[in-house]
Amino acid sequence: MLISVCIPTYNRPKSLLNCLNSLSLQTDLDFEVCISDNCSHENIERIIDPYRKKLNIKFNKNKENLGAALNFLKVASMAKSEFIWFLGDDDLLFPNAIKELKSLININKDCDFFWINSCHLDTNYLKKFEYPFDTKFLPKDMDKLSSNQNDKKLNFFDLIKHEIAFDYLLGVFVCVFKRDGWNKNLDIIDNNLIKEKGSWSNFENTCFHIKIFCEAFKNSKSYFFSKPLSVNLYGEREWKDIYPLVEIVRIPEALDYYRSKGLNFFQYIYEKNYSLRNFFNYFFKILINGDKMGIKYINFKNHFFKNLIYPNAWLSILYFIVRKTKLLFKRKNYKTF
Repeated sequence: MLISVCIPTYNRPKSLLNCLNSLSLQTDLDFEVCISDNCSHENIERIIDPYRKKLNIKFNKNKENLGAALNFLKVASMAKSEFIWFLGDDDLLFPNAIKELKSLININKDCDFFWINSCHLDTNYLKKFEYPFDTKFLPKDMDKLSSNQNDKKLNFFDLIKHEIAFDYLLGVFVCVFKRDGWNKNLDIIDNNLIKEKGSWSNFENTCFHIKIFCEAFKNSKSYFFSKPLSVNLYGEREWKDIYPLVEIVRIPEALDYYRSKGLNFFQYIYEKNYSLRNFFNYFFKILINGDKMGIKYINFKNHFFKNLIYPNAWLSILYFIVRKTKLLFKRKNYKTF
């Protein structure tokens, strides 16, 4: 089998139901579905059972909550296909996604890693329809994660550009990769740090997949595919309050790690500066909100003072004022109209 769709899940039965329904509507059903439930309070298996007739499903329920990172590793360990595609339990696939992905892989047999574009959609849109949601009702004008239109084969580190993806592979759900490369490099993970239960609490349990990707695919050919094959839903994700920490702490840390593994120096400096475009306003937001936004995870020496050498760290204040001014004028013009 060519593709294993791996879904880590926790306490979101309705979202998982929509996700599974989108998988059952695929025009090509020759793929494996691996689901690992991180000890949900809900009976997740009850949601899954009706789809076993149509989908090749493997299911695991952890006896205790392992934390998000270890549940990702668990669901990946269940896969047996040549390629793995992680899917969020609140994500959807377009009906031809598997068929198109297989074609892309077969045409580019020298590529071990594929970046597959995705669309954004507010989860409230789905509430207008009956469960499970049918993907034929998806809107036609959804925003794309990447606006880049140039499909191309490239080296792995050439993917580390904000023109391709502003999160620099932090969002694992757009990555399709060879299972063999992943499995051979699991020893790069720090087993103590990854066990910390607080999601996003350290680089290891946030960016473990980036460490594995670097070791496995840094010398491999990759492919950027601009056509979205999935829909990434937003609005209900538990970590939305922690996003400022992710952008100004974890993403710069990821760029530091890429540099340590061979990312071009000038590319690193350019992207590191770009990643700090919201630095001061997000930093102050974290200070004001405290633990809710993860202030306890900030090391002031490494995460604040070291970043002050980059122009965007300072210019972020100006960017913030400009954005707020534009928004204010837009509101005034709207009221006048």
